Amino acid sequence: MMKQYKEWINETMKKSSLKYLLILLAGLALGWLFFHSSSQKEKTETGVKKEVHKRTIWTCSMHPQIKMDKPGKCPICGMDLIPLEESGSSGKDTIIDPNSIQLSEEAMALANVQTSVVSSENPVKVIRLYGKIQPDEQLMQSQTATVNGRVERLWVNFTGESVKKGQTLASVYSPEVYTAQQELLETARMGDSQQKTYLLNAAREKLRLWNLTEQQIAAVEKSGKASPIVEIKATASGRVVAKQVSKGDYINQGGVLFQITDLSRVWAVFQAYEEDLPFLKTGSVINFALQAVPGKLFSGKISFIDPVINPTTRTAGIRVELNNSDGKLKPEMFVTGNVKATLTKNKKQLVIPQSAVLWTGQRSIVYVKTPGTSVPTFTMREIELGPSLSGAYVVLNGLESGEEIVTNGAFAIDASAQLEGKQSMMNQTKPEHKMTGSMPGMDMH
Repeated sequence: MMKQYKEWINETMKKSSLKYLLILLAGLALGWLFFHSSSQKEKTETGVKKEVHKRTIWTCSMHPQIKMDKPGKCPICGMDLIPLEESGSSGKDTIIDPNSIQLSEEAMALANVQTSVVSSENPVKVIRLYGKIQPDEQLMQSQTATVNGRVERLWVNFTGESVKKGQTLASVYSPEVYTAQQELLETARMGDSQQKTYLLNAAREKLRLWNLTEQQIAAVEKSGKASPIVEIKATASGRVVAKQVSKGDYINQGGVLFQITDLSRVWAVFQAYEEDLPFLKTGSVINFALQAVPGKLFSGKISFIDPVINPTTRTAGIRVELNNSDGKLKPEMFVTGNVKATLTKNKKQLVIPQSAVLWTGQRSIVYVKTPGTSVPTFTMREIELGPSLSGAYVVLNGLESGEEIVTNGAFAIDASAQLEGKQSMMNQTKPEHKMTGSMPGMDMH
């Protein structure tokens, strides 16, 4: 009995040991599979992270010149840095010029960088001119005193009054004319003789020299009475633009009493700067407008260009003759005109917007977009400019048709180049050091 009990105990223990051994082996196998997979996965993920980290730099969307090798804050504005793929990370981009500037699409959008393709066209220069309406100098006349004396009465009393040819302007008391009339009457009373005829003609001619008309002389002979009052007549029709005499003034023969001009024709005189004169010529059409006549566009041809430059304003007068029979155009009115001049010497030239050009004082700079890059890349280029147009320039040298240039935001790109130590509008030398992950203005040696 005891022997059988011991055999049962031994057999049970053997089965339990085998069972535990199997459980232990199964646990070891599961543990090896679990930890081996996790380790392999961790190695794979670490390798990917390292690869991504190796291919990615971080920049500020507002300050693209900031480039860091890890995420963080912009040292200028404090904004979160955004990832930016390094050039060549895709294996496709190759930057030939080390001075090229790269911007992400986000940075270009925030800096409002815009580009356009350069093309050839027939340039037209629009010249804007300013001037005034002036009287036609050919129609201006001075009304002068024909005798010495005192002004007894003015028949024209204010500036701007309209007068007609032959109208009496003033009555003048003149003792000299009175004496000459008496001589005429005394000669007329002489008996008939050859000497009387000679003396009578001499007395009449003396009165004619004082600008008395034949009718006035005949009236004196007919009435037989001499008068010291002489009437001064208008020699032209028009408007009084200047009154230089008053009642009671003593005047001398030849003194100016009134300035009269005919305003049925006037001049529009524009002032053109000396750099615009080569594009203006006699016969060119000027379209102009007046603030006093809104909604109406006037047009005329250049009739005269002043041959002398005003030393103060550095301009020359450009004259346009206009018909003013309706009297709407009045002297001293301001006029604004435009002249479209076709540049015959620059046909089929490249034309770029003025906003694309950066001036250094001696050089003209544009930024050209490098084709075939996944990341927008720009390179500075010096160009030679021709005549300036309305909002554009003619390019003589430095660009070719079909190239893409920056037309808006060029200054932001140039600022980035300056901060990175690359060639820029203010720096023509090639950089010796390159900043990466540093504050602006610091050189990393």
